[in-house]
Amino acid sequence: MIDLPNQPASTLPLADAPRKISKILIANRGEVSLRVSRAAHDLGIKTVAIHSTADADSMHVRMADEAVCVGGPAGADSYLNIPSILSAAQITGADAVHPGYGFLSENSQFADLCEQHGLVWIGPKASMIDMMGDKVRAKQAAKEAGIPCVPGSDGAVTSIEEGLEVGKKVGYPVLVKAASGGGGRGMKVAESEAELESALSMAAAEAKAAFGDDSVYIEKYLGAPKHIEIQVAADEHGNVIHLGERDCSLQRRHQKVLEEAPSPALSLEQRMEIGELTRKAVGNLGYTSVGTVEYLYENGEFFFIEMNTRIQVEHPVTEAITGVDLVAEQIRIAAGLPLTKLQDQIEFKGHAMEARINAEHPFTFLPSPGLVTSYHAPGGAGVRVDSHLYSGYRIPPYYDSMIAKVIVHAEDREACSRRLARALHELVVSGVTSNIELHQFILNQTAFQVGDYGIHWLEERLAGLEEE
Repeated sequence: MIDLPNQPASTLPLADAPRKISKILIANRGEVSLRVSRAAHDLGIKTVAIHSTADADSMHVRMADEAVCVGGPAGADSYLNIPSILSAAQITGADAVHPGYGFLSENSQFADLCEQHGLVWIGPKASMIDMMGDKVRAKQAAKEAGIPCVPGSDGAVTSIEEGLEVGKKVGYPVLVKAASGGGGRGMKVAESEAELESALSMAAAEAKAAFGDDSVYIEKYLGAPKHIEIQVAADEHGNVIHLGERDCSLQRRHQKVLEEAPSPALSLEQRMEIGELTRKAVGNLGYTSVGTVEYLYENGEFFFIEMNTRIQVEHPVTEAITGVDLVAEQIRIAAGLPLTKLQDQIEFKGHAMEARINAEHPFTFLPSPGLVTSYHAPGGAGVRVDSHLYSGYRIPPYYDSMIAKVIVHAEDREACSRRLARALHELVVSGVTSNIELHQFILNQTAFQVGDYGIHWLEERLAGLEEE
């Protein structure tokens, strides 16, 4: 191992890193593949795109240095096809793999196999992915690391009798959650003892179908919490930083819609307190790479939900207020370099928001794949668009409906909101239905304008529209 300086490595080039990274295979598609490719090119690294037969004309394929088809349209045949992806890395001479988010990004077996094949895994150790992928083990680890958790079962609930005991202890309503997976699947609310048995059985069946694991656990159901997440980064030299929080409370069906940083709900004192608590806990866990610790926040208290061991969809808002390229940081950490900045060098400037643009009806959420007949991205000061769209692109029906992210940055929250409204007005996506109107609706709501909303607010507001 080379003798690294005891200081931030902002001037140390990748060529001098302990592990060589000269060509990255990006094991993903669409917007995030393009995002990683751009960061790699900025660092002087070549990229390999993989794609399904349905994605042969995607922008992420066009912008990479090389591209390999790894299977048919279905995710299981292509973006989840580990043998094909490893073969693609071998035939192109890639020396590293970046998993993006979704698909195999939190698959510990894939991370382990990459390393077994001599590939640098751009992410945390497989053992850490495995631990945090199991929500029960993750909660236990968080408790041991000093992170506050939502009251609930100590582990998986294996019988209705055990579940009733937990419900009696924490009080109703309770939330039954899958031990594996996420995205709102395998989650059921029980308002009373009478509802708990069916909630347990339905959540277990849903979890088994979605994740191959029917283990579930129980937590106290919080009435109107905010969803707050802390971005962290840690290297193998003992340096750990937090980059502030993101507010991800605007959700529907447990899926995030619009995110912002910093949160309008937290004071500077609360922000620094939860950030420092998270930073120390992540250090105690021995975590390396970038990652996100997610909390529910209610009545001045934070409760751990989970840790995501990958780059997040909403990472650009953190980049906007800190000036740190999180994907580049990921790559440098994987190469064995120290962080480019230490905690006292992180500065938070202004406010940022991100609107997830989906090819779906803005209020029914019915997917709308098809031909994009025209596309125009907004521009101007403080506007960034992460997207793989172009005029003439055909959105395939096989994958997630997100087609773009509009990110804006301004000096304060009010100016940021106005800038996002302007950017959404400029955005043109024709030929398919998009949810632009939903974001415009949100921006016009008083609750959003004053920052007074929790994770249930959007669904409740949309349900109210149906009744009007």
